[in-house]
Amino acid sequence: MFRLNLNQFKEKTMSGVFLLSAFASIFFVLLICVFLFANGIPAMQKIGFFQFLFGKIWAPTDEPALYGIFPMILGSLYVTLGALVIGISVGILSAVYLARFCPVQLHKRLKPAVDLLAGIPSVVYGFFGLVVIVPFVRTYFGGSGASILAASFLLGMMILPTIISVSEAAIRAVPNSYYEGALALGATHERSVFFAVLPAAKSGITAAIVLGFGRAIGETMAVILVAGNQARMPNGILNGVRTLTANIVLEMGYATDLHREALIATGVVLFAFILIINLIFSVLKRRGHV
Repeated sequence: MFRLNLNQFKEKTMSGVFLLSAFASIFFVLLICVFLFANGIPAMQKIGFFQFLFGKIWAPTDEPALYGIFPMILGSLYVTLGALVIGISVGILSAVYLARFCPVQLHKRLKPAVDLLAGIPSVVYGFFGLVVIVPFVRTYFGGSGASILAASFLLGMMILPTIISVSEAAIRAVPNSYYEGALALGATHERSVFFAVLPAAKSGITAAIVLGFGRAIGETMAVILVAGNQARMPNGILNGVRTLTANIVLEMGYATDLHREALIATGVVLFAFILIINLIFSVLKRRGHV
């Protein structure tokens, strides 16, 4: 009886610990939301909501100061979409190869290499982009090299580990009966994988893309080193841009008063982008579209 009560006590204690951990995670997210919105929304009201979001000039040191983040919004979207074009195409095909085509002995070497990419610090990626990708773009495509194209290449590399790992896990989670059924109907190995297994894993693959989007749009240090950091309207993939995250990091160190509040409001916009993407994914998943 005493042993039974002790086991029940341990179970209830651990259940409480897990519940507390779950609430702690929610509390920290709410704390971040409260901080961002409490400091960012008043700044938007002072500047003007539409002027802040759709203004084309960011000049906080001018008189009068102008706080328009539309160039940074476009810069973030262009760089992120370019990264997704590279990351999704290479990442999903790599995941398919690792899950269904790769020999076991080769998989044991390739998978740790993919995981190692996820552990490389952002600033190291940035230095690689600065000394390799930027000169490459300058030599073979023209321009200064520090551009949307260079940032897209670099971010595409950085989101590969996320997309590959999550997509491979989703593909391996598909019951083997899907693959065997396709073979039984006369399909080849390749067609069975791409037309039976891959569609069944679309929910997990979509989750990988969403995670890659969040990583790309939130990246800062690497983008600062290769994107050019020009707070102006993007007018070509070979010209420099400034992203939302780069704008915050570059100016927060000396910003004061309304300038500082405007940078926090920029963080609110970035947070809203990621929140909207996740909500859209949740809605689509609930309705069975992914």
